[in-house]
Amino acid sequence: MAKTLPGPVYHIKTRRLTLRCWAPTDAPRLEQAIASSLEHLRPWMPWARSQSQDLDAQVALLRRFRGDFDHGRDFHYGVFDRDDRELYGGTGLHTSAGEGARAIGYWLRADQTGKLLATELAAALTQVAFRVDGVRRVEIHCDPLNVRSVEVARRLGFTCEGTLRQRLPGPDGTRRDEMIWTLHEEEYPSSPAASAEIEAYDALGRRVL
Repeated sequence: MAKTLPGPVYHIKTRRLTLRCWAPTDAPRLEQAIASSLEHLRPWMPWARSQSQDLDAQVALLRRFRGDFDHGRDFHYGVFDRDDRELYGGTGLHTSAGEGARAIGYWLRADQTGKLLATELAAALTQVAFRVDGVRRVEIHCDPLNVRSVEVARRLGFTCEGTLRQRLPGPDGTRRDEMIWTLHEEEYPSSPAASAEIEAYDALGRRVL
């Protein structure tokens, strides 16, 4: 699929959410969100087991995220309420899936789970990946035990390509399996992700979707 729209997308609006490129000034809210949900995050997010709660460390992390974003290396977003007042979590369109592909990752504060917000944000990022970035494939990777992430992929029409055994570090030191869910460009137009209503803006605030 050829890229036909200017990107990358810096700012996305969905029905309930704002997704935008991180800024270092978000560090206090990020620190608070992670601290409030560590026990919720640790089983599924390896970074949460060693994440520094030091504010300066959070600023450094967000500066790195912003640098990667501006240079087109990787695309991390903060997840906020639609008015951009409250931080709900983090997400990304990651280039780790290889050329012509993106991998969607996400985490939410414990008190924002069970509201289908992960499905909403993943649908928006799937649209951006196909319609702006012009990729051929979008992936979601998750632990089979993470049933909420499995349901996100299923709701959006992704197909499980397979399960890789003992690929993820578990919180108890064991290795866990990893499921690979994919959606290809020819499948996207008929997928639930394609029907999600979103707004997307480039670095200058120009609407591209």
